[in-house]
Amino acid sequence: MDLNADLGEGFGAWRLGDDDALLDVVTSANVACGFHAGDPSTMHRVCRRAVANGVAIGAQVGYQDLAGFGRRRIDYDLDELRDDILYQIGALEAFCRVAGDKVRYVKPHGALYNTAAVDERQASAVVAAILAYDAGLPVLCQPGSVLAVSAVEAGLTVVGEGFADRGYLPDGRLVPRSRPDALVHEPDAVVNRVVRMAVDGEVIAVDGTVVACPVRSICVHGDTPGAVELARAVRAGLAARLAVRPFADGQPV
Repeated sequence: MDLNADLGEGFGAWRLGDDDALLDVVTSANVACGFHAGDPSTMHRVCRRAVANGVAIGAQVGYQDLAGFGRRRIDYDLDELRDDILYQIGALEAFCRVAGDKVRYVKPHGALYNTAAVDERQASAVVAAILAYDAGLPVLCQPGSVLAVSAVEAGLTVVGEGFADRGYLPDGRLVPRSRPDALVHEPDAVVNRVVRMAVDGEVIAVDGTVVACPVRSICVHGDTPGAVELARAVRAGLAARLAVRPFADGQPV
């Protein structure tokens, strides 16, 4: 099982989360590419540390929405959205190359992630960008989502992702962050949920419904309070049952 986190989400003098500490725990790093967060120096620093630690690097692509941290839906022209995603992948690729590696996968961020999960048009723009850049790049997204279906139909590899610290709705979508039950805070509950997702392929929704959740990667959020300690607990819980390694480690996925 892979363990990923959204990293490099600061810019300029502002830092969000402890990238260095999380890079000692996770096996994949979703690196912000400068649109919703991140900047060239941050991308450079995180890529170098990730490569040194044997952590796979993925392009965390989002809307051009630095002020809103990419969490506000934007109704894009689809060609512009495709090109914005291409731009972000290419920017991160440069820093991966300097660090001695390459972009291994793509994961949408925030509102783009949630919109592409249900909106065929924006999902198609994500798929089109990946196909244009490198059809061998896997897309990391929620299993069963519109993006997952669109990517498979286009011949892309899809890696199902589960969220350690997010609440789920009965239909398998994430609880909106505006709701008080959007986040799961209790560490033991988080670890138990993660192990159930990884081993049994299911998660308990906020209403008690058992929801199918076949995943090959678990996300821990770097901006959650106590993120590093939580990530360590999640990794320990997974390691007690499964091998923990990058899903995109240069081997066939």
